[in-house]
Amino acid sequence: MEELTYKKAGVDIDEGDRFVSLISPMAKRTFRPEVMMDIGSFGALFKLDIEKYKEPVLVSGTDGVGTKLKIAFMTGRHDTVGIDLVAMCVNDILTLGAEPLFFLDYFATGKLDAEKHSNVVKGIAEGCKDAGCALIGGETAEMPGFYKEDEYDMAGFAVGVVDKNEIVSGSKIKEGDAVIGIASSGLHSNGYSLVRKVFFDAASFTLDKYLPELDTTLGEELLKPTRIYVKALNALRGKAVINGMAHITGGGITGNLPRVIQDGLAAIIGKNSWPVPPVFGLIQKLGNVPDEDMKKTFNMGIGYVIVLPEKDADFSISVLKQCGLDAYRIGFIEKGGKEKIRYV
Repeated sequence: MEELTYKKAGVDIDEGDRFVSLISPMAKRTFRPEVMMDIGSFGALFKLDIEKYKEPVLVSGTDGVGTKLKIAFMTGRHDTVGIDLVAMCVNDILTLGAEPLFFLDYFATGKLDAEKHSNVVKGIAEGCKDAGCALIGGETAEMPGFYKEDEYDMAGFAVGVVDKNEIVSGSKIKEGDAVIGIASSGLHSNGYSLVRKVFFDAASFTLDKYLPELDTTLGEELLKPTRIYVKALNALRGKAVINGMAHITGGGITGNLPRVIQDGLAAIIGKNSWPVPPVFGLIQKLGNVPDEDMKKTFNMGIGYVIVLPEKDADFSISVLKQCGLDAYRIGFIEKGGKEKIRYV
């Protein structure tokens, strides 16, 4: 009988060790002073700065990148989806007023390729640097026979902190508040099942097709990383009163903004109050996608929403623009009934 080993079964421990040696320097470059251990232990130690907070509350979030990963597989480019992974997690916890502290990732594949897959972690590290959080640990799983050849999946986990009296829950949103929308970088990481159906099935496009409407190739457009809003919100901290925030992901403004609006109030959103990036119009045209589906599936050009007192609106928009982000007054809050959002 042939001698069987773990490697012959499809799991290469040596390749896993090589992978860790490649990604460890990337992770170390994201470390904050509070990180107490190097990569490689059974757990990660992070010393919370209790002098900085009166009543520190930990805020956690987890997410993935969804079928946008398919575009990475098709293009062979893997250095941007890691940024998406971080963005999807840190932007979520940011809505509660949290400062992201550290990040962990879970990466699983059928056959580990240390060189190729370290590019994924390169993106994760880049996202963590942008968000100001430490890539403190993670898990790599080689699972032969479980994933298709050359494919992988991943999940991210972010932990942040906020003082108890500074938690932004939406409970302070009131009638007359302004609704500010911050521009997205494009599709971000949502709706890619529909995106792929439209471009590859309905339109029969290839990823190298140049699209004059977008002034880039389809592949470049679809791999644009999700924007991380941490630095922009840090610039507003202490300068403006923020009553509520929403990360606009799957479900669009329609599905996400109502999550922070209390019963009895409604957000009135101006349909033409911000420029919609051309990729969304192209998707709608090529796929004959109904308006309602577009609004319920995509961010439509607004990746993050802030609700604040009217008196702080213009100032906040100017601060965000100084951070290099386009921001728009897209609506206001009024007394409402069952529907918490209405387009006018």
